[in-house]
Amino acid sequence: MRLRLRLSIAISVLGLASLSASSAELAILRNGFSIRHQRHESREYVTRLYLAESSGSYVDIPTDQIVYFEAEEKPPAPALKPTPPATLEEMVSAASSSSHIDPDLIMILIGAESGFNANAVSPKGARGLMQLMPQTASRLGVTDPLDPLANVNGGTRYLRELLDLYHNDLVKALAAYNAGPKRVEQYRGVPPYAETQTYIAKVIHDFNRKKLARASVHHDFGNKPEAVRNSKSEALSSAPQPSSGL
Repeated sequence: MRLRLRLSIAISVLGLASLSASSAELAILRNGFSIRHQRHESREYVTRLYLAESSGSYVDIPTDQIVYFEAEEKPPAPALKPTPPATLEEMVSAASSSSHIDPDLIMILIGAESGFNANAVSPKGARGLMQLMPQTASRLGVTDPLDPLANVNGGTRYLRELLDLYHNDLVKALAAYNAGPKRVEQYRGVPPYAETQTYIAKVIHDFNRKKLARASVHHDFGNKPEAVRNSKSEALSSAPQPSSGL
């Protein structure tokens, strides 16, 4: 009789194994099994375990086969992770905010470095959108320089380091980004390399042209009749704005 009872309990427990893990209690049995349930109720020689909020779903277990009850520990809810930036503009905007560098400057630098090709690899081994050298990428914690998000974050942090090193002297920072800080120290300024000098001139020219274009748009916008200004307000408000720093 007791053997049949134990087998019956075991079969019942195995049948309940697929129930949802949202139960509020666990009934720990003498045979080592446990039963998840919402609530329990003593009925003479048996204890009724309600498997759902409704009273129609239950199982009766001999009371002397239940050792104790315990509250079921629910696993912690997974932490919500912010959605990673999906477009280059979003990546640049996020990197700009964290490193306090004008997003226009970052975007222009990407164009000058890789032509916006995330898989670009230079003959010297520089990789990705902002053309990080392997040793620079490793120091910045960028394990995959061809990953656009990691590359933009790493390249922007590197540019921030150079701006801090040269006290926000953009010319020296760009020279170091292109030719390396050692060459800037060696020549105490911009190295006499045609490639580096052309690179600096192009980036600064494009950056200034971008800012002048933005200033012109805002100036023209201010001179428009109010009705025309209002019709364009939404488009202008979505355009990236220059930050307080470089």
